Amino acid sequence: MTSLDAGAIGPKREPWWAIAGIFIAGFALLCLLLASPVLIRSFLYQPFNIPSSSNIPTLLVGDVFFVSKYPYGYSRFTWPLSWPSSLPPSARIWGATPARGDVVAFFLPKDNATVYIKRVVGLPGDRVQMKEGVLYINDTAVERERVEDLTGEAACGGGANERVTRWRETLPNGVSYETLDCVSHGFFDNTNVFVVPDGRLFMLGDNRDNSTDSRVLGTIGYVPIENVIGRAAMIFFSATSAEKGKPGRIRFERIGTMVK
Repeated sequence: MTSLDAGAIGPKREPWWAIAGIFIAGFALLCLLLASPVLIRSFLYQPFNIPSSSNIPTLLVGDVFFVSKYPYGYSRFTWPLSWPSSLPPSARIWGATPARGDVVAFFLPKDNATVYIKRVVGLPGDRVQMKEGVLYINDTAVERERVEDLTGEAACGGGANERVTRWRETLPNGVSYETLDCVSHGFFDNTNVFVVPDGRLFMLGDNRDNSTDSRVLGTIGYVPIENVIGRAAMIFFSATSAEKGKPGRIRFERIGTMVK
């Protein structure tokens, strides 16, 4: 039998307030962990997927990506809490105007509910026009150069083996990206001059002949800045669709790439 020294004592008990503090801290940490996905989705990053070909080659059908919600601030459509009554409906909290070339998600102005994603090419006050398939901003042609044709994406409805003319555009602020030209002298290749109103943006899809965008005033038209959800950020998953009995494949090469 092991005996205790005369000066030994039993196990030390923590005071009740210390135990209560540990319990409260643990409960608060658990609540934070459970709430963090909701907080991240509401304030920081929201996932979206691409169901159409209107933004090929930048975004492919089957891409799943995050939209960063904070770069442009929050409007009454994107603020997850009750909109402050002291602010007008068109105001933005920590607001900022998107830059030309940003790929942004926004609520369709017609219903303020359907989400579209397009590239910003026109800012308030800009004059935007298409001439013979060339984009003009403020009466100056946007620089573009021919690059290798795109194949394998069925971007224009002609199947996976179609070859599509591809261009690299460079906007006046230096943002560069690729666009597609499905049809020479297409319906959207020549337009009137669009003068972008205050507080609004002019959007284009990168698949220029296969995109409903701001060129169609009755469907999208000029997009209010308050309708912008955020800027497209990182692709975190991408897969092709199954067809003719063949399973789709995961595009590992696209996972982790940034939308530009």
